[in-house]
Amino acid sequence: MQKGSLIRSSRRQGPDVWEYRWRESCSGEKRKHRRIVIGSLDTLRDESAALKAISALRRDININDRRMKTKPLRLAELIEHFRQRELAADNEWKTLSTRVTYEGYLRKWIVPRWGATNLSAIRAVEVELWLRTLPLARASRAKIRNLMSVLFNHARRHDFTDHNPITLVRQSAKRRTVPEVLLPSEINLLVHSLRNRERTLVLLAAGTGLRMSELFGLKWQDVDFAGKQVSVLRSIVKQSVGPCKTEAPKSRSPSIHVWFVLFVLGVALRDSVNRRTGFSPVQSARGSSLSGDRPSYDITFGRQR
Repeated sequence: MQKGSLIRSSRRQGPDVWEYRWRESCSGEKRKHRRIVIGSLDTLRDESAALKAISALRRDININDRRMKTKPLRLAELIEHFRQRELAADNEWKTLSTRVTYEGYLRKWIVPRWGATNLSAIRAVEVELWLRTLPLARASRAKIRNLMSVLFNHARRHDFTDHNPITLVRQSAKRRTVPEVLLPSEINLLVHSLRNRERTLVLLAAGTGLRMSELFGLKWQDVDFAGKQVSVLRSIVKQSVGPCKTEAPKSRSPSIHVWFVLFVLGVALRDSVNRRTGFSPVQSARGSSLSGDRPSYDITFGRQR
């Protein structure tokens, strides 16, 4: 059985990191030395925290050892394994917003309640009753339930368990109240009190239905004035540029009044902004010459008043 060794390694730049090193047996060859960075001292402050982080990794390394089959695996150990495999920064399968959301649910709700529980001891009925006691909206409870199901599917994929009890957990995501939708007259009242940057952002949101992160990621090169389309190719989450939540690029065709706002803004900035560089229309509105007298827009008919 490979127990390996945990070593604190220094870096020229940034904090020290914890490294886990072991020897891997290969058929017909000498053993190869392997190592993996577990985390920095910013996230794993002492050796005890680092040892907890490698418990599931040791099981993965010794997957062919029969003794590991009889050793119970706690959910906290599975979560650490899931973090290393699925929530790493270089994992292209999960966007930054998804990783941040997962980490929040794991840290605040799942680990405190189920971290010390063995996978074999987690029952669907207990999880269902626990979800009902959480002071959260139904949609948030459903996300926690789905994340726990993702964890068990991860365990099945790596042969840590052979069943997923969360598939039997019932949790509705239906809203308790109907969300309020602003009327065109209410949007008109809102945009009249905003400066150019905020007004452009609100009109784009109302006219396209894009997510906040997608709006922040727009660039001038994404705006096709001839074809009257806006291409959504990237998003910005926590000041980090990355792909959109949906994998395939999408295009939106805003109403005529949104095009009018973008056109006026683009004309005002044509001498100071090269649109080929990809400057954001929303950011451009902050310092534009339109910050003085502002025209009034009628969102119902899409024309200047």
